[in-house]
Amino acid sequence: MAKSGKPPLFSANSSLQAKRKRTLWICLLLSVLCLGMMVISVGISSQYLPPLTVLKALFGMAEPGEQVIVVNLRLPRILVAVLVGASLAVAGAILQGVISNPLASPDVAGITEGASLGAILFIYLFQGTISIHWMPLASILGAFLVTALLYVLAWKKGASPLRIILIGIGVSAAIKSLSFMLIISGPMQLANQSLTFMTGSIYGVSWDNDVLTLLPWTAVLLVLTWLQARQVNIQALGDDIATSVGSRVQLQRLLLIALSVSLAGAAVAIGGAIAFIGLMAPHMARRLTGPSFSGVLPVSALIGALILLVADLVARTAFLPRDVPAGVLTAAIGAPFFMVLLYRNRNRF
Repeated sequence: MAKSGKPPLFSANSSLQAKRKRTLWICLLLSVLCLGMMVISVGISSQYLPPLTVLKALFGMAEPGEQVIVVNLRLPRILVAVLVGASLAVAGAILQGVISNPLASPDVAGITEGASLGAILFIYLFQGTISIHWMPLASILGAFLVTALLYVLAWKKGASPLRIILIGIGVSAAIKSLSFMLIISGPMQLANQSLTFMTGSIYGVSWDNDVLTLLPWTAVLLVLTWLQARQVNIQALGDDIATSVGSRVQLQRLLLIALSVSLAGAAVAIGGAIAFIGLMAPHMARRLTGPSFSGVLPVSALIGALILLVADLVARTAFLPRDVPAGVLTAAIGAPFFMVLLYRNRNRF
């Protein structure tokens, strides 16, 4: 007697469609939360502006003074928080997928420190002589050089995930020491500016020098990354399985790491070495969407943006009149998060 029920292929397609629908709804919900947090963050500062006033200013219908406060003074900082948070989160999601290590993130692997060193060298060597719009390129180059060094040191018949992480921690410490040496030996004004990249802060950003500089990098790199989501899924299966399905493992790994490095480098050039967003956001995204990176990447971007928006809001309002760098708060939250992950995965290493 024939068994009743739907064919297996039909059930699999239905399950896939249900997961995509769930991911879409999660993205829509997070987008609404992100937009709401942006409006709230713009309104809360030394002079409070109600959300309705903020919305009027965004559409050019507020009083001239309120218009200047919202559009010229506060909105650039909020947009930079979104772009930096999204970039760091997606960079971390790529690393965790490619390296198959839940502890991987740009700051843990040393990529953030390399980007910071590139930005600091740009400040010391070219401040006042070359446009600030070239700083993301300098930061990305610094991140690439450190990543190349990391790959060379970790290479032994391929670059294993565990070696990349362990060597990355050592390289990160060495690069941070070199950055501090440059800061200590330089003029006081440049040293103060360089310290921004060591702690991570989006204080004092502007439309021309920061938002319009970072936006093209983030937009292009996020699109390219999303197009590579399938390759991240294949890499996450492990080298043996990825090779068996025809993937050129090392070449694809280099390409994906290059995208991660570029995203992290561009973000660090504007926001500094903001830690642990690239570690926390992908884990939260996988809890919501499952392991598929076609869902993890956009959800990670939205969660990363939310984390930095909330961190910046708390950092600049909870300690008035001081404006505490947002990187201090993300580090305070991320360090315990990292230790919990390390404890849960203690038997893997």
